[in-house]
Amino acid sequence: MHHSCTRMLGPLALLAALAAPALAHAEDAYPRRPVTIIVGFAPGGATDIDTRLIAKPLAAILKQPVIVENKAGAGSNIGAEFVAHAQPDGYTLYLGSIANAINMTLYHRVNYDFNKDFAPIGLAATIPNILVVNPKLPVKSVRDYIAYAKAHPNKLTCASSGVGSSIHLSCELFKMQTHTGILHVPYRGSGPAMAGLLSGQIDSMFDNLPSSLPHVRAGQLRALAVTSMHRIASEPQVPTLAESGLPDYHVQSWFGLVAPAATPRPIIDKLNAALVQALADPGTKALYEKDGFTLPELPNTPQTFGKLMADETVQWRKVIKAAHISVN
Repeated sequence: MHHSCTRMLGPLALLAALAAPALAHAEDAYPRRPVTIIVGFAPGGATDIDTRLIAKPLAAILKQPVIVENKAGAGSNIGAEFVAHAQPDGYTLYLGSIANAINMTLYHRVNYDFNKDFAPIGLAATIPNILVVNPKLPVKSVRDYIAYAKAHPNKLTCASSGVGSSIHLSCELFKMQTHTGILHVPYRGSGPAMAGLLSGQIDSMFDNLPSSLPHVRAGQLRALAVTSMHRIASEPQVPTLAESGLPDYHVQSWFGLVAPAATPRPIIDKLNAALVQALADPGTKALYEKDGFTLPELPNTPQTFGKLMADETVQWRKVIKAAHISVN
C-alpha cells in the first residue's frame, strides 16, 4: 500500500514530502552557526549599547556566538534595508528601534516597510527621554520652563541629535501640547548636542536618559522631568511630564529584535524564548539598571512587540505631519 501511494504522489509531491521533515529538522536544530544582529547606528549609542548587552546572554542560551555588526547611515535605514532583504533563516537579525517607526513617515523614500518586511521577535528595552536644562537657565520645574518659553518666544533653545530623531520629536510634541515657540537646534549626533548643552550654547534638550544621567548626577545639568509614564527607579526625585501638567505626554525610546518577514515561525518562537530568558538573567538586569535601560513588561511576545511597532508608526506619523518635518 505504501509503495503504491508513493508512485501515485508523483515526483514533485514526493520531493515536497521528503523536504518537509528536513525543513522541520533544520528549524529544530537552529542555530547551527553564529547569529548576527545588525545595528543601524554607529558604536557607542543607546541602540548599540543595548544590542551588546543582550548579545552575550543570548549567545549562552543559543549555544552559538552572537555577532553585533554596525551598518550605520540614513538614520538607521541602511541597516534595516540590509536585514529586510536578507535570507529569512534566523541568522541575520536586526535591532529595530523607535527610529524605524519614525522613518516610515520622516523619509520620502525608504526601501523597506518596518511593519511588513520584518517578523517581530520581542522587545529588548525601553528608555525614557529626560528634559534637562543648563543650570544657568533660571527654571527649576516644567511649569517654569513653559512660562520662560512663553515669555521669550523663539528664544529658548532645544538641542537634538538630528532632524527627526526621538530627541527632536519629543521637543516637537512638547511644543504642540504646550503651544510654545521653542527654537529647535539640530546637531550631528547626540555627543555634539550634549557638548552644546553643557557649554551653555543651548538651553535644553529632551535627551535619551543613559547619556544625560551622568551629567545630572554630577550637577552639570538640571533634570526637570522624564517622558515615561512612571518615575524611574534610579532617579525617583525627577517627576514625569504627565504629573507636571501634561497628562497626555508619554514618550519612550525602545529597541527590539526583528527578523526578515518570511523567517519560519518555529525560529521566531525560539528566538523570543531566548530573548525573554536573557532579559530575566540577574546579570542583564544589573547592567540595565546601571546604564539607564528599562526591562520590558511581560508578556513580551512577537504579537505584543508587533503591536508596539505599528502603534508607534501611527503616533509619530501624526507628530511629523503636524510639525511639517521631512528628510529627503
